[in-house]
Amino acid sequence: MAEEVLQGLGSEPKFISPKYFYDARGSALFEEITELDEYYLTRTEMGLFDTYLDDMAGSLGEGVCLIEYGSGNSRKIRKLLEAVSPEAYVPVDISNEHLQENARELHADFPALHVYPVCADFSLPVTVPPEVDELTRVGFFPGSSIGNFTPLEARRFLTGVRETVGSGGALLIGVDRKKVVSVLEDAYNDALGVTAAFNLNVLAHINSRLQADFELDGFRHLARYNAEEGCIQMFLESQRDQDVNVAGVTMHFAANERVHTENSYKYDRAEFVELAAGAGFTAEAEWTDEQEWFSIFLLRGN
Repeated sequence: MAEEVLQGLGSEPKFISPKYFYDARGSALFEEITELDEYYLTRTEMGLFDTYLDDMAGSLGEGVCLIEYGSGNSRKIRKLLEAVSPEAYVPVDISNEHLQENARELHADFPALHVYPVCADFSLPVTVPPEVDELTRVGFFPGSSIGNFTPLEARRFLTGVRETVGSGGALLIGVDRKKVVSVLEDAYNDALGVTAAFNLNVLAHINSRLQADFELDGFRHLARYNAEEGCIQMFLESQRDQDVNVAGVTMHFAANERVHTENSYKYDRAEFVELAAGAGFTAEAEWTDEQEWFSIFLLRGN
């Protein structure tokens, strides 16, 4: 973590990987974000699960091992576990405390389910436990988290998932669609400031893990849509000239200098189908809302 954070803060422009949002507090703040009025993504996706869950379960079949990339909103996986009744469940998450807590709760509520939590950075290839080798592997990546990767990174991630699930395996994935810019920007600039707190929490996480001394009130949250890139971009903007110690290294931040913390790419249908094809997947099915704001795709490994 120290090597990665220092590399990012030593770059021009500066950046911090969004995976470091997710300590225990960051995970809790993101759960709050999903309940916000402006944040249409979760309620739209949940509506799709409510409407089309039987179709999704029927498409996945039996003898399944569900592999969830990022054990986030447990409401989604609970719906899927109830509908699919998989033989095993492998949650993968970088936040070990959050991962273990969710795994214990799910095992308590689904005592017949074999749960194998894996603490890992899922942007890299993931090794699943050998106990699931004989099962059909189905990845689960809801919430439009694929948008946090650049298109090149997204293709690498999907290629890694394809290697994990194998030929005939599948991936059920949420994808945020391109839409009116004001709707997109409001979703990342909520009136209550929860997204701002979530963004700033990455500095608190670095403070606790890397003996850093970021002052959170020395930075402010910014989020805007980049039409050329097709994504929302989030930044932390330094409010003054300041030096910060991170893992024994002094980093300088100029007044108004921005640290890039997250991208959230949005896709038209054709763009995402092409992206998946480049990673070895065929789009077998798609479920979307009436406004076509959000889609859930079932991808099948070629």
